[in-house]
Amino acid sequence: MQKTVFVVDDNEINLTIANEVLKGQYRVMTMPSASKMFALIEKIVPDIILLDIEMPEMDGFGALNRLKSNAALADIPVIFLTAMTDSDVEARGFQLGVIDFITKPFSPPVLINRIMKHLDIDDIIRERTALLHQRTIQLQKLQNSMVFVIADMIENRDKGTGNHVERTTTYIRILIDAMISHNVYEKELSAMDIDLLCSSARLHDVGKVVIPDAVLNKPGKLTAEEYEIMKTHASEGERIIDQMASHAGSDTEFLTNAKLFAGYHHERWDGKGYPRGLDRLNIPLQGRIMAVVDVYDALVSRRPYKEPFTSEEAVKIIMDSSGEMFDPLIVEVFKEVKELFEAAVV
Repeated sequence: MQKTVFVVDDNEINLTIANEVLKGQYRVMTMPSASKMFALIEKIVPDIILLDIEMPEMDGFGALNRLKSNAALADIPVIFLTAMTDSDVEARGFQLGVIDFITKPFSPPVLINRIMKHLDIDDIIRERTALLHQRTIQLQKLQNSMVFVIADMIENRDKGTGNHVERTTTYIRILIDAMISHNVYEKELSAMDIDLLCSSARLHDVGKVVIPDAVLNKPGKLTAEEYEIMKTHASEGERIIDQMASHAGSDTEFLTNAKLFAGYHHERWDGKGYPRGLDRLNIPLQGRIMAVVDVYDALVSRRPYKEPFTSEEAVKIIMDSSGEMFDPLIVEVFKEVKELFEAAVV
């Protein structure tokens, strides 16, 4: 398919010359003003724009700024057409995002070679961007599959928690979506990839892989010594995820979130949790969110040592523990979506 070139200039002679030079290789569309360009660009998106700087109504700088501020148009390469050779003009143009300047009156060879060069470069960039996007998707699928396998391995060892990982992942999404809609910890959450955040929550109990079966699957209440062993799954989870990051060569956002979920979901708002005994906002947000979700699931689930509580009973326990075990702001959001939690119980 022919590439589409927009030529925008208030000089009819320049438009005619550009059209004659380019029409053999490109689909050329000429416009006498920026306003005409923006009217047409709603129907046809060009591959490149040749844009005059000095025009009435809206000059080239204004048009370029408007293009770059529109996400759908920002990636279109723009070349300025100008009779000005001022270095300040060039600096301003490059700062705003123009890719080149062609001096008027332009020579046909210069015009066609510059366009050809920049369209070739643009093609290469788009191809490599598409390839990078494809590889990113493949890596994301690989990462998700590994997380599923690890989470499944944990579930298979911990016989008493059936589908805990799946349920808590569902609850995490419900709670985080509600926190965003209620503007609770909006600043922190807006800086995060929410899909990545929710997926990483699957590893919050990864440290249980090192807990002995006799403790992990004990049918009755744990002794004080056994409970101390069980509590180490939080710090062990951090250690395991640190090892993952070390082998990966970096602390990715996914592993950073996973580590915070694993290491801090048993901390308490009043500072009486473990492993560090942190309190209030000293506990990472991931830990404060998972604390509510993890306890809710433990309460409504059957365990070898207890019968399940009803969702209503679990909600009351969590509400009564607001400001002691749990972050009060998160509990308030939880209260608003408690019916969604109950509907998601499997």
